[in-house]
Amino acid sequence: MLRYSNGKHYLTYDAAMKQRFGEKIIKLPLNAGFTCPNRDGSKGTGGCIFCTASGSGDFSGSALDSISVQLQKTSARMKKKWPNGSYIAYFQANTNTYTDVATLSRKCEEALHFPGVKGITLATRADCLSENVLAYLTCLAKRTFLTIELGLQTVHNRTAFLLNRGHTFYDFLKGYYALRRRGIFVTIHLINGLPEETEQDMLKSARIVSYLKPFGVKLHMLHVMEGTALAAYYQRNPFPLLSREAYISLVCRQIAMFSPDTIIERLTGDGDRRFLIAPTWTCDKRRVLGGIDSYLRDHNIYEGDDFQALRFVKY
Repeated sequence: MLRYSNGKHYLTYDAAMKQRFGEKIIKLPLNAGFTCPNRDGSKGTGGCIFCTASGSGDFSGSALDSISVQLQKTSARMKKKWPNGSYIAYFQANTNTYTDVATLSRKCEEALHFPGVKGITLATRADCLSENVLAYLTCLAKRTFLTIELGLQTVHNRTAFLLNRGHTFYDFLKGYYALRRRGIFVTIHLINGLPEETEQDMLKSARIVSYLKPFGVKLHMLHVMEGTALAAYYQRNPFPLLSREAYISLVCRQIAMFSPDTIIERLTGDGDRRFLIAPTWTCDKRRVLGGIDSYLRDHNIYEGDDFQALRFVKY
């Protein structure tokens, strides 16, 4: 018996949002013009080694446009595919709580006033949650549907250091629990295929994150992009990249580890194919997603099959 009404073997973002809002919900990516502490010299320079010069959120809008203009442009494009539906204003580019509360509040309020916006998602880092920002987010979560996306990528500190993340797993946990204690939904990002990580390392990252029972998770395959520090590292130290088949098998085993009510928001990333060095198979997103669905069906795997709750995890 299928456990999800849409026939999937895991809880998709689309299905979860339809359950919550009763309609199609579309994320509109935004660029608020913020930076990151490992870019501006606060914790480092150059950003994470996998980031392009523009930072994260390559498909978000232009920071030269206001939030309203970005929403207008993106919603107009989305209406061609989905004529009906409401929106989540998705502050995607860079670290969206790495600013003062007044600026953050102004941009969030502008987004909330845009017609059809039902909520806000802020992508950020767990070490960029000051007490003032947390106080504002607590108030915001009482007024609208708020989700905070935390880029973790890996639980292994040795890899985080190699990636130039600028924070440890302990730092991540402090930020994560600070949000959860305040009743704020949190989605966690993980990247598979990071340099010097084994398959067991990747499975361990998923297992530990599953213990936290986040609101959602996003699973990505590492992209080696032109002009990044990772591209230079890959040239100097070629490391094996996961094949499509190995990635699909790995992701399906990770899906089984998560609680059945954790939203699987993403199963493969989008890299700009104009600058993608490897792995090129990620360009065929439909084939990757279809392969994951087939693998889950063929092996009778469902989200939650391998979930192991920890009783002592408190918020």
